[in-house]
Amino acid sequence: MKLLTPGTVPEATAMLRDSGGRAKPIAGATDVFVHWPVRVPADDEIFIDLSGLAELRPHRWTDDELILGALTTYWDVITDPRAAEEFAILVQAARTVGSIQIQTRGTWAGNIANASPAADGVPALMARDAVVELTSAEGVEQVPLDAFYLGYKRFVMKPDQLITAIRLPRRPHHFESFIKVGTRRAQAITKVGVAIAHSDAGWRIVANSMAPTVRRCRALEEALDDQAPLRSPNDFTPLLTRDLAPIDDIRSTAAYRLGVLARVLYHELAPVCGSVGPSGAAS
Repeated sequence: MKLLTPGTVPEATAMLRDSGGRAKPIAGATDVFVHWPVRVPADDEIFIDLSGLAELRPHRWTDDELILGALTTYWDVITDPRAAEEFAILVQAARTVGSIQIQTRGTWAGNIANASPAADGVPALMARDAVVELTSAEGVEQVPLDAFYLGYKRFVMKPDQLITAIRLPRRPHHFESFIKVGTRRAQAITKVGVAIAHSDAGWRIVANSMAPTVRRCRALEEALDDQAPLRSPNDFTPLLTRDLAPIDDIRSTAAYRLGVLARVLYHELAPVCGSVGPSGAAS
């Protein structure tokens, strides 16, 4: 294998371009290391190590946005009191990702680029209307995270593009919550997961481990925005199946996933949403 170590973002994008899209950018490399014992890289495999690009490490605040650099780790967000105050859902999600060792090395951008349907960071980012900044030798493109994925392990990012930042609008939220159902709270792959957020922009309900990609539940969002009566978990199920397609696998069945998600959403939303509850009122 070949490891390239650029000193600047333009050098990194040039390396990607010159490799014909064959090179793979790595940052925290947590997924690479996990698979290393069973999948040693081939002799002709090329990695671009981004960890030396200091300009991609910090996250920063503007009047309108929280901007996560491509090398911003989960721990960077967990330990930022301002993030805990304004983006509590990110902190909640970050604390469920692996161990502290993973949290201090793994990056939000890597969680997006790895494109796992069970990713824990992506639902929280998507629920807060994150926008992904993609940079190539030709320029910069911005893509809403909820439009980033095309299918299982497929996305709109081109082979010569890097994720250089994740932009999150700063707006007051009336409610937000992150729920992960697994064999353990952390250090376990999610069986059923959901991020919930509500602001003046409307409801965002984002599920993971429920489809080939992390996915917004748009039919349910619309029902909540319209204050449709949802008086039991059974009322959630037909709305969820319009956007989600859970499968049977070694960790859970599709029926279990759908049933658990409907119940989790019902019990999370009942205290805060007037259209949810046994009598159609907040409980």
